[in-house]
Amino acid sequence: MMSTFVPRVFSGMQPTGNLHLGNYLGAMLNWIHMQDTHECIYCVVDMHAITMWQDPTELRRAIVDVTAAYLACGLDPKKSIIFNQSQVAEHAELAWILGCTGRIGWLNRMTQFKEKAGKDKEAASVGLYTYPVLMAADILGYHATHVPVGDDQKQHLELARDIANKFNVDYADAIRASGFEDGVFFVPPEPYITGPATRVMSLRDGTKKMSKSDPSDLSRLNLTDDADTIAKKIRKAKTDTEPLPSEAEGLKGRPEADNLTGIYAALSGETLEKVLGQYGGGQFSVFKNALADLAVAKLGPVGEETKRLQSDPQYVISVLENGSHRARAIAAPITRKAREIVGFIVS
Repeated sequence: MMSTFVPRVFSGMQPTGNLHLGNYLGAMLNWIHMQDTHECIYCVVDMHAITMWQDPTELRRAIVDVTAAYLACGLDPKKSIIFNQSQVAEHAELAWILGCTGRIGWLNRMTQFKEKAGKDKEAASVGLYTYPVLMAADILGYHATHVPVGDDQKQHLELARDIANKFNVDYADAIRASGFEDGVFFVPPEPYITGPATRVMSLRDGTKKMSKSDPSDLSRLNLTDDADTIAKKIRKAKTDTEPLPSEAEGLKGRPEADNLTGIYAALSGETLEKVLGQYGGGQFSVFKNALADLAVAKLGPVGEETKRLQSDPQYVISVLENGSHRARAIAAPITRKAREIVGFIVS
């Protein structure tokens, strides 16, 4: 038989820190839309989270909290598979096989390890160094064909493609002997591009990406923030002294203005040009009031639903358990076949 792969999307987020507006606009909205057009698997990547030490009690709470945010934003467990990574052992098993396929030189080029490990990389965990291989296993273990990625993950997706290709070359004869006439067992996954990504920057510094790890809570809009907090953060957001421009060209060199107008456009579904046409020439105070009202209208219900779900952890855990059974039904036969291909005796 020739290798045929069902179009399948895989993506996930770590359960560390509150999900924020950047996660929602940069990833979640696309995930929600893809549920209607693709077979989707969305994972809470708790195994990735422990590459840095986590308090066990806090980690368990965070897994529930992030899943609650997934559901509150609109991910539907009837349409998509939603689960936490550590409940499907095939992720770890396949990561070992793929780690023996990948090469040290490939990992040495991973810039994110250098950024996270800092100057004292010798003190970093082995997991922080090798987690791009686990990420490859996350994707390849489901024969996922497409992965929505931001700029910070493109290098890791390229590594997954390299590992898939090398596995197919290294074990070409065994793959063909298993019935795959074209010698392709792992499909090299493609990045899923949905159009211009909404890159959300800090509310305190328009040159820095909005982040869970920023020490200032005023720098981000958390998905659990209430209406008053959302409005307060928007009104306190850093701006400059000039009026808003009437055209996008006027946003160059004005990162805070660019960020806030981009957020308004993304939340309203309008073009940036239309937003500037409406508010250009006016003062920031008027625009920020309008943005605060819009953000409260869009994010307020998400925060309320997230908190409601967090108060019912057993329901959230039941979603994860059901999702893990469905995920394993896909991953187990793929990993089993990989074990056969590399020469393990499989009973």
